[in-house]
Amino acid sequence: MNRVGVAAACAALALLTFFQFPGHTWLQQDSQIFVPILENQRDAAVLRNDPVVQHPHTAFTLYDEVTQAIRLPGFRVALEFQQIVTRALGIWGLYLMATAAGLTVVPALTVAAICSLGASIVGPFVLTIEYEPTPRAFALPLLLCAIGLAAHRRYLAAGVAGAAAFLYHPPTTLPFWAVLPFAIGERRLRSLAPLAVAAAILLATARGQGDAPAFFTGLTPSEEQLQRMRASYVWISTWAPSTVVHYLILAAVLAAAFVRVRPQLSRELRWFLIGMPALGLLSIPLSWLLLERAKWALIPQVQPLRALLFVTLFAIFLCALAAMRARRWESIAWLSCAYLLPLQPLVTGPYRMAAILAVGLAALTTVARPLALAAFFVIPWLGGVVNYPRLHTPELAQLSEWARASTPLDAVFVFPDAGRTLYPGIFRSEALRAVYVDWKSGGQVNYIRGFGEQWRFRWQQSMTAPVNPPKYEALGITYMVVQPEHKLGQAAEFENSRYLVYRVAPERRP
Repeated sequence: MNRVGVAAACAALALLTFFQFPGHTWLQQDSQIFVPILENQRDAAVLRNDPVVQHPHTAFTLYDEVTQAIRLPGFRVALEFQQIVTRALGIWGLYLMATAAGLTVVPALTVAAICSLGASIVGPFVLTIEYEPTPRAFALPLLLCAIGLAAHRRYLAAGVAGAAAFLYHPPTTLPFWAVLPFAIGERRLRSLAPLAVAAAILLATARGQGDAPAFFTGLTPSEEQLQRMRASYVWISTWAPSTVVHYLILAAVLAAAFVRVRPQLSRELRWFLIGMPALGLLSIPLSWLLLERAKWALIPQVQPLRALLFVTLFAIFLCALAAMRARRWESIAWLSCAYLLPLQPLVTGPYRMAAILAVGLAALTTVARPLALAAFFVIPWLGGVVNYPRLHTPELAQLSEWARASTPLDAVFVFPDAGRTLYPGIFRSEALRAVYVDWKSGGQVNYIRGFGEQWRFRWQQSMTAPVNPPKYEALGITYMVVQPEHKLGQAAEFENSRYLVYRVAPERRP
């Protein structure tokens, strides 16, 4: 297969991962935060009363600048275009990594396909393939592309790809840049030049954008309490002991697979496949020391525990690689390990049916490598793996359309009975109307110090107290949205089978 054929295969795999499995989502997680910020950047009058856009955290990323610059119809198209392109580059990077281990085209593409099934990273709650078009979703595949290029000794190109990942999401790239100098040797340090350029660009563009990160300050007891409540995944003391055991088991599997294929690996690839997971494991005691003991406020922003992602991802990669080098029964054993993680994120948990299905997929792939593509259909259909819920409903779309067309641009909505559900964040982005407070936006408490107390106050005033329209008016709220079971004895401004909207503040007369 020539280069065009390989490029086409990587693009086809990217589309398969996007439309079939593991899939993609919109306005269901972090895009609920980034899209309002983008909308406000385009028009400062939009959502100006919403705390999400009043405290943006996009200063140290070119995610927003690149998305604004892409002249495509709507932010969703621009973001999903980047998502598909970067996924294709990440799959190509996995292919390059596999060929750097001596595999031919078809086995290398098989390894890339297996890794592209994705896996959930328990503990820090990230993914090897992000469903949402967020900065991390673009940075990680670019990083895999950089590793693949470095494995083929294309050092400058690797530096450029790594710098592009850095421009999207610097924290994701830290393990890569820590290992790169050792992987390429002193004579190739000029490949670090793109990083210096990228850092200079971010520093230049960050001036005056949003709240500055807290680099050298400590957390107050109040901030720690709030973060433990709303962003507990940052605090390793809140993890179950089985989660740490899970990563120790994965590390042992990774080490065994590495020993099995080590003679075929290029020198550069060896460094990445061992160095980056080692940094992931090191992040466990490091995070405990710097956050749990020293209370360094920067740690919840950088979240070094997310480097555990490389333990999972490279364990899958090395197991698939070992399978391509082994005979039938050994190959099935290695492939079973690789297929288990997309089916069962926690290896210390009960996984009888997942194990049976993983062995079946392994046997199928051993018969013929291209049959690995069956996993993209078998895992969601027979395995019952549902990566995300269906949050978008016709009723929510009707509510958003009404609000966008029939309410003032500076209106503020409250959803007092929404609790921890995510539909208020979808409403914010689709209606382009401010939401007084919602659970998802509270995830910013570990990034923006000034936002935390504001979010806590708003949550306590409107979400943990009885419904109180007069109180809402004093808080600057214009409309209240409740579910039918909390219907009030007054006429609603809007109503459908799931939502009722009541005016809180009297209509302003010109």
